[in-house]
Amino acid sequence: MSSQDIELMAHLMRRAGFGATRGELEEMVDKGYEETVEELLFPQDGPRLGDDVIRRYHVDIHESRIPEPPATEWLYRMVTTSSPLEEKIALFWHGIFASSFSKTQESRSLAVQIDMFRRFGLDRFDSLLLELSKDPIMIIWLDNQDNHKGAINENFGRELLELFSMGDGNYSEQDIKACARAFTGWTIAPKIPRNPLGRFYWEFEYKPEDHDDREKTFLGRTGNFDGEDIVDIIANQPATARFLARHLYRFFVADEPHVSSWHVTPPIDPDAIQLLVDAYDESRGDIRSILRVLFNSEFFKSARFARVKCPAELIVGTVRMVGNYSGFMPGFNNLALECGWQGQELLNPPSVEGWHTGSEWIDPGVLMRRVNFAARILGDTSIPGVQAIIKRVLTHGLAEGKLSPQAIVSACLDTMGPLEVSEATRAELMAHAEKDGELSWNTNEELRATVGKVSKILTLIAASREYQFA
Repeated sequence: MSSQDIELMAHLMRRAGFGATRGELEEMVDKGYEETVEELLFPQDGPRLGDDVIRRYHVDIHESRIPEPPATEWLYRMVTTSSPLEEKIALFWHGIFASSFSKTQESRSLAVQIDMFRRFGLDRFDSLLLELSKDPIMIIWLDNQDNHKGAINENFGRELLELFSMGDGNYSEQDIKACARAFTGWTIAPKIPRNPLGRFYWEFEYKPEDHDDREKTFLGRTGNFDGEDIVDIIANQPATARFLARHLYRFFVADEPHVSSWHVTPPIDPDAIQLLVDAYDESRGDIRSILRVLFNSEFFKSARFARVKCPAELIVGTVRMVGNYSGFMPGFNNLALECGWQGQELLNPPSVEGWHTGSEWIDPGVLMRRVNFAARILGDTSIPGVQAIIKRVLTHGLAEGKLSPQAIVSACLDTMGPLEVSEATRAELMAHAEKDGELSWNTNEELRATVGKVSKILTLIAASREYQFA
């Protein structure tokens, strides 16, 4: 297999998942790129520790008063899943349909929302919007329980149009009011008080007596619309197809300006956006179909290392590569906390806009934390996955029993990615490698020294600018 095939597959798995080991990449290359894309889009259930076992031995994940326990469970799923695109698409929608513990104070119901993103996140966009409109967390987050016939609350209607589907500039204030009226009566059911048995999940309830069933005019159409009608109209708007296309491009292809500026800022690649819009129209908004077009496109294949990894991608990708969290074990909660410390507290985004991404992930306040985390993991030679990486590096010089500094750097970059680095980064790595000269392992003493020296190169790569990009 060619190095180009490995590099392309590694690129796909960084974007459609959280990366893969070199052995996994080689197996995927044997299957072929397009077949791998289809397996990502239509995953089969693979071996994973059952949810009943997790709950039996880690009862703390039932805790609803803080966001970390269900966030920890989600991190576990990201790290151990055999269906990485399902978790990646859930992360994608969590950033767009941002709902936060800070207001809802119900972390288990937030976990139920994430599971809804898993189940519907690759289906048609109108189906997802309908599920979102009935989601209890979203109803509480955007106050739709206070949206009544004759006394509307516009919060959900406004964000549905501005941040969830069409974008600023594609609707009027009257459209917002009509949208809010259509969603009157969409609320949450009363639930049993939490004591003494703990908190119960919220559930959706439709109250027909509280629904405004009078005539409404919305986006140029008039009728006795309810929420389902509104979602159907939204999903068929050209602005919706374009808005979703830009979101998919921004998350899976390359960093773009924040969504708040899209009404005045054109896309980086208008042809790519149009291709995704066409896929939306042809498939009636089927997310799988759009992603198939995206992953197989030339603009995707060529956009390597064009996105800053979000904290979840950096953390999960690093631990998946070395395999030190292969089962649910003590320490997973630290991964969830680490995600928050790096600026992405799962289940608790800062506002309805979600997180500001791109270069804002690597501001000076968190960059050192990101670097230290990755370097600490890849510098730990007691981890079997790190040992496997080092062993693979040494096989490059197996015949001669030694490696030149240039070969060491190239082998480390190849095994950790393959990772493309700038000339300046390669020069820095070479400077460190040349201090140690050629590495050999003909004796146990030489082998121990060589393992330590290769580990140092791995930590330097983990600390590089390029490792921060996907």
